[in-house]
Amino acid sequence: MEASSATTMALRVSSSSSSSSSSSSFFSISPNHKPNSLPLKFSTFRPPQPTLLKSLKCIQTPPSNSNPLKQPPKNPSPASPFSCSALTLSSPQTTDPCKLQTLISEFQALSEPIDRVKRLLHYATLLPPFDDSDRVDSNRVMGCTAQVWLEAKMDKEGKMRFSADSDSEITKGFCSCLVSVLDGASPDEVLMVKTDDLSSLNVGLPGAQRSRVNTWHNVLVSMQKKTKALVAEQQGRPPFEPFPSLAITADGIHAKGSFAEAQARYLFPDESKVEELVNVLKEKKIGIVAHFYMDPEVQGVLTAAQKHWPHIHISDSLVMADSAVNMAKAGCEFITVLGVDFMSENVRAILDQAGFEKVGVYRMSNERIGCSLADAASSPSYMSYLEAASRSPNSLHVVYINTSLETKAYAHELVPTITCTSSNVVQTILQAFVQVPDANIWYGPDSYMGANIRELLQQMTKMTDEEIAEIHPEHNRDSIRSLLPRLHYFQDGTCIVHHLFGNEVVDRIKEMYCDAYLTAHFEVPGEMFSLAMEAKRRGMGVVGSTQNILDFIKQRIQEALDRNVNEHLQFVLGTESGMVTSIVAAVRGLLGSARSGGAEINVEIVFPVSSESVTTSSNASPGLKSVTVGNVILPVIPGVASGEGCSINGGCASCPYMKMNSLSSLLKVCHHLPDETNFALSAYEAGRFKLQTPNGKSVADVGCEPILHMRHFQASKKLPEKLISHILHPSGNGSSSVLN
Repeated sequence: MEASSATTMALRVSSSSSSSSSSSSFFSISPNHKPNSLPLKFSTFRPPQPTLLKSLKCIQTPPSNSNPLKQPPKNPSPASPFSCSALTLSSPQTTDPCKLQTLISEFQALSEPIDRVKRLLHYATLLPPFDDSDRVDSNRVMGCTAQVWLEAKMDKEGKMRFSADSDSEITKGFCSCLVSVLDGASPDEVLMVKTDDLSSLNVGLPGAQRSRVNTWHNVLVSMQKKTKALVAEQQGRPPFEPFPSLAITADGIHAKGSFAEAQARYLFPDESKVEELVNVLKEKKIGIVAHFYMDPEVQGVLTAAQKHWPHIHISDSLVMADSAVNMAKAGCEFITVLGVDFMSENVRAILDQAGFEKVGVYRMSNERIGCSLADAASSPSYMSYLEAASRSPNSLHVVYINTSLETKAYAHELVPTITCTSSNVVQTILQAFVQVPDANIWYGPDSYMGANIRELLQQMTKMTDEEIAEIHPEHNRDSIRSLLPRLHYFQDGTCIVHHLFGNEVVDRIKEMYCDAYLTAHFEVPGEMFSLAMEAKRRGMGVVGSTQNILDFIKQRIQEALDRNVNEHLQFVLGTESGMVTSIVAAVRGLLGSARSGGAEINVEIVFPVSSESVTTSSNASPGLKSVTVGNVILPVIPGVASGEGCSINGGCASCPYMKMNSLSSLLKVCHHLPDETNFALSAYEAGRFKLQTPNGKSVADVGCEPILHMRHFQASKKLPEKLISHILHPSGNGSSSVLN
């Protein structure tokens, strides 16, 4: 191939070797942004170039001051200081003990990116022919823009045999390299290779390296998944049972498992209930704001009713109050809040701040609708945590939005406070350290999120200054290292839903879903967080808020539609199961708009639940059979006889507090409005705070100020000067600026 044509091909594929990172994630940025115009979102992590491949066992150790993998000689001598087995082979007859090292040296000896691309194109010509019978959906590698097929078998000697193909010559070259290294290796040798080992290959043009590394990684992960399955089969071990899931196509929805069936049952709601709700909303000018985590029956009716009444909004907690204000501006006289109590409190307070005191706000239960996180923030131990913060110089309390107004008010009087969301918490903290370099920052109350923030910042200390500048232009490695000792987080607060995503769930994801798209809320435990971060580094995951998760899924599906080839996309839902209603609605909208004459796109939403959340197969409903979508077989997963699939301990990532918002309660409240006697709905009304803070100020006024500080940050990308002054010159009264 001529150099010019090779250059053209290299440029053409530089943006199409692998799926791009989600721009919706709180740590994603547009590749076209300059640092000085960077939106305050968190960037895709780039793992540091390893100085030594972790899976290499070298017979001769190089001098301590040398790094031959990172800075190879342009014309390496045959007498290399390394003589190593790339895969620690147990049998010298199976494969060359230096295949991986030889491959790395081969590419790194080529100083010009275009020469590496030419070498990759050469490898593409060496890939053995692929059997057409293996070109099926179940052999597709997810996460690659090009179509990639991978088949794996185990021979009689227990060695792995791989074959692969792609409709892209560049990707075919990647496959050829990996097959040449791992074909004939033992299963242990295949599983020993780490995705970071492939980073040193550094194939591609500047600016496209991350995309190219993603392709290496995703093919390797698929090789390892297939290897694990074949080993389990050979040893007679029963494989992990798949998680329940919903498969969505342009033609309909297929549920696998009783829990998934329970979710799917309400995606097509009772039309009479929809009509009843719409009529009463129109008649009495009622708006509805609901959280993503609602019961599937409620969400199904609300989603259908949205088509007939515009004042219904389903979102995360931050946007609920904003939507309520917009509804009041449009003429709604009542707002019904489907969520936990702190959400209705916030809606009431924000409406009052916006001048809509006469608009009524109603909850959906005559009992308290609690929240484990909000409760943790009102505990004596959290108050002690804040008292310690108040004794430290230049302290700032960054409190999660999912807390009560009373907590925010009392905290703000002890320590200058700003609220945050799972989407903006990292940038809030980084910006605070820019404006107050010697600040002490106290995050709470979610312990998992606090630990995950610290882990993110620890990872940043291993990045280059240029990579850190993409995340925040005013930070570098030195500044990140210096701020870590002054970042504190509360260690006794968790969300009971996200607490379920622990070791057992993670082990099963690693075994069965390592090649799927992985989504995780920022509140999940560290095991799930680390797994999602690894997936994100290769373009296969997102960690963030519920809205970040929804945006990521929509973006990946849109990319598949744009490619216009048959695909099966599998997403592991690492947050509350109620999210699925909004996800299904979005997926069906995307697939429905492109169904005529287009490719077949199958989207599978997987519910990762612990063993506490589903019963054994003996309890499965009779007659349930596996469902085939394309060439992929999706088995039915059993649940308890009721079809809910949840244990009494709150399993299946379902929030028991959110499920107190029932459809019957919603209809009851709506039919009784207006409550002129103030009797029928008195227990449902979200009352105003009449309490005062210890300093004699209104709880509602003081509690709103941290929220207003966050809104200022969202608009200007800087903390307000009023808050900075309060940090530097604390008066002991966080509410002073509210009333002045």
